[in-house]
Amino acid sequence: MSPLNNVLLKPACGAKTLPTRYTARPCAREIGRYATDSGGSVSGSILYIHGFNSSPLSTKARQLEAVMQQLGLAQQLRLPALHHHPRQALLQLEAAIAELGAPLLVGSSLGGYYATHLAERHGLKALLVNPAVTPHKRFDGYLGTQRNHYTGESWELTLDHVQALAELEVPPPADPARYQVWLQTADETLDYRHAEQYYRGCALRIQAGGDHSYQGFATQLPGLLAFAGIARGQYAALDFSVF
Repeated sequence: MSPLNNVLLKPACGAKTLPTRYTARPCAREIGRYATDSGGSVSGSILYIHGFNSSPLSTKARQLEAVMQQLGLAQQLRLPALHHHPRQALLQLEAAIAELGAPLLVGSSLGGYYATHLAERHGLKALLVNPAVTPHKRFDGYLGTQRNHYTGESWELTLDHVQALAELEVPPPADPARYQVWLQTADETLDYRHAEQYYRGCALRIQAGGDHSYQGFATQLPGLLAFAGIARGQYAALDFSVF
């Protein structure tokens, strides 16, 4: 991984995080302050979209679920266990959107690719965590038997899966104000620079180091909640470091 061309700045928001570079928004506090004015529908609900061979049992999903339960907002969160085939997964996600109204889409890895497609289709806001960009172009050599990291389920990745992913590709966001993109430069699975380029018009939060799972996700959740339209007073006293 080559070093960043731009200087990495430490956020002045009081959080102990990895060195972070921001574009379009200066820090998590400012992101929350302007969240409801950045376009897209806001309902205070959240749809979490997990990644490839992942599940609602992932660390980020469980942390978000625990926070929403602590806040008494569990009914405003959906964490579907997605089918491995993209067409089936999209049907599940469309059903969840219909239930929630106009949720913030939170997509991790392949879930970020799904979230981008759905955000463009429905005019929704999306927060993407180490998102995959054109994943259908990256599966060469991966066809065949796969195993879900959390459930142990085995399944076959076929060319039809890849074609279904290709069908979901959209141009870079038409309304970048509806997006936040959180990247960590030491992602061992995806080159963060692909997402940095694709989402270059969006609010980018780029942290030096980390990994594909996105280290320190729980401590960044206040910014996510604000972007979802949840009033700061509901979570201001919460200690996010314990999740």
